[in-house]
Amino acid sequence: MIHPRAIFAGTSSGSGKTAAVCAVLSLLKRRGVSLRSCKCGPDYIDPMFHKAVLGIDSSNLDPFFCDAGLLGYLLTNCPEEMLTVIEGVMGYYDGTGEDGTDNSTYTVASRTKTPVILVVNARGAAVSLVAAIEGFLRFRPDSGIRGVLFSRMTAMSYRNVSELMKKRLGDEVIPVGYIPQLPEECLIPSRHLGLVTADEIEDLSARLEKTADMCSDTIDLDAILRIASEAKEPDVTVPDIPRFEPVKIAVARDDAFCFCYSDTVRLLEKMGACIEYFSPLADEPVPDDADGLILPGGYPELHTDELEKNVSSRDSVADAVRRGMPTVAECGGFQYLGAELAGKKMCGVLPHSSFNTGKLVRFGYVTITAKEAGLLGCEGTALKAHEFHYWDSTENGSSFHAEKPNGKSWDCCVMTDTLYAGYPHLYLLSGIPAAAAFYKKCLGFREEKGI
Repeated sequence: MIHPRAIFAGTSSGSGKTAAVCAVLSLLKRRGVSLRSCKCGPDYIDPMFHKAVLGIDSSNLDPFFCDAGLLGYLLTNCPEEMLTVIEGVMGYYDGTGEDGTDNSTYTVASRTKTPVILVVNARGAAVSLVAAIEGFLRFRPDSGIRGVLFSRMTAMSYRNVSELMKKRLGDEVIPVGYIPQLPEECLIPSRHLGLVTADEIEDLSARLEKTADMCSDTIDLDAILRIASEAKEPDVTVPDIPRFEPVKIAVARDDAFCFCYSDTVRLLEKMGACIEYFSPLADEPVPDDADGLILPGGYPELHTDELEKNVSSRDSVADAVRRGMPTVAECGGFQYLGAELAGKKMCGVLPHSSFNTGKLVRFGYVTITAKEAGLLGCEGTALKAHEFHYWDSTENGSSFHAEKPNGKSWDCCVMTDTLYAGYPHLYLLSGIPAAAAFYKKCLGFREEKGI
């Protein structure tokens, strides 16, 4: 039996992919289907909404971070009967490289042999929708598109457009339903980095359930399941994950620090780590028995007053880093270690101040190469990463040399024997030796404590 799965890809950002995926997940869950979800690309926020429905973490399927074999491993590392619902990123073909399609949702679909359901925003169009669908089908002969789910559509428009689709396209691509125009109480708010995070919406469960209720008679689940069953077995490379003696790694997690790849956490757990979460926003200290520390990115700039006020947590983090506790601090975590963020006092371990630039800074994929040995490995260690932030700092470090796929490059990040801190977000499943180097430092710190 092949692992059933389908990618819900958009014609563009804002086409309604997240609402569609959450509705489909909710409806399939009600039916009793064994489910999990994934997200194409490096995004942190959409998987939070998947988790709000299913109660389990998603994986990121990113072809910049992962080759075809690792993508296949992520998709098949589950029971064969479990259905994987995958949300695309941006428009289906939007990516990088000379023709603009590298590292796109299309790349994930073609490399993993996964059928695609195109989510099409129907608002303000009718017959033109069929022309757009036909264009997406013909743009690449191996498009993999097998179904279409319309968003912001009426029942009458769906009847007319679906009939026209069948006349022009036959069984090549089939309509699988529509999502009606949702009322205000079902809509998910957004901000400059995309949707607000799931934990910020107090009535999220009610919103998602109401959306599913409105789609219960408009989405053809049987058609979606048939398309998912067409998936072919992907190429699979099982990663070589070393096992070590147990350590405890503290991870900051709250509304300020919420951008942490679940695949990185699972990797450390498979190596032997016990993960304990703590909240700087709740003024919680680093756990006394922690052997390592991760300060993820997130939205610390939205919580500067609380972070400044919570002296106990700031002092605890600063003390841990100064005592040599192995620490990985990414983006917002890097800002938190600095002297100031938007004029508010932070941990003061590093001398920089962080400020709002009003625009995206160094946005996109990047490969960072260590100019010197340190926490994550020897000189020359190369790591895949991603940056997505409007804020910058007065001193960003120079321990690594960063290079974007278009050749643009710069120096970045601070790395010592016990600290990695910088704006790039790391996906450590694609850099297992670096994760192992961090883990070994945690073991060494634990031994120094005499435990």
